[in-house]
Amino acid sequence: MTVREHDSLVIFLHGVGANGRDLAPLGDALRPHLPHTRFASPDAPGRSEHGPGFQWFSVGDVTEANRLLRVEAARVDFDRVVQAQIDAAGFAGKLARVAFVGFSQGSIMALDALATGRWPFAIVAFSGRLASPEPLAPKPGARALLIHGEADPVIPAAETQRAARRLRELGVAVEAHLLPRVGHSISSEGIALAGKFLAGIRAS
Repeated sequence: MTVREHDSLVIFLHGVGANGRDLAPLGDALRPHLPHTRFASPDAPGRSEHGPGFQWFSVGDVTEANRLLRVEAARVDFDRVVQAQIDAAGFAGKLARVAFVGFSQGSIMALDALATGRWPFAIVAFSGRLASPEPLAPKPGARALLIHGEADPVIPAAETQRAARRLRELGVAVEAHLLPRVGHSISSEGIALAGKFLAGIRAS
């Protein structure tokens, strides 16, 4: 029997204080939607200041103002991690077949990558916020699915609404869902929405 090669790559981006293994099970949950997709779940480059895991940027004494600067400063290391995953998976010449799926701080970095146009990937952002300094310039045809629990006590769901408005102003095709009774987590409904969205990207 011939084993079909992977035709797409999804890179998971975990939240602060977590690690790549925490999001790796999402691959199993998404596989029915994406049977020929390779899933990668790297660790963020920095050691977390709040627990045993990792972080994309520090959240110590974070404010609305300094968060923008921290996201901007994190870009070099973030891009290095992403490039390593793309090279390892053999997708260096197939960037149109790559997508990000982020959670919390990972979603912040995914949204930043999309909003600045650094990576031409469709993204799924769970429980995130747009925390990127202007100016922003997404690639033409950029697409994003934003999912947020209405009961999120960590990052308010209003942040996803705000991000959706700004991204649409910038020409991004945005689909946004606020899920009742869901906290700061990835629910089964959210996974189903993500699977449908990503499968649609692969089919286009």
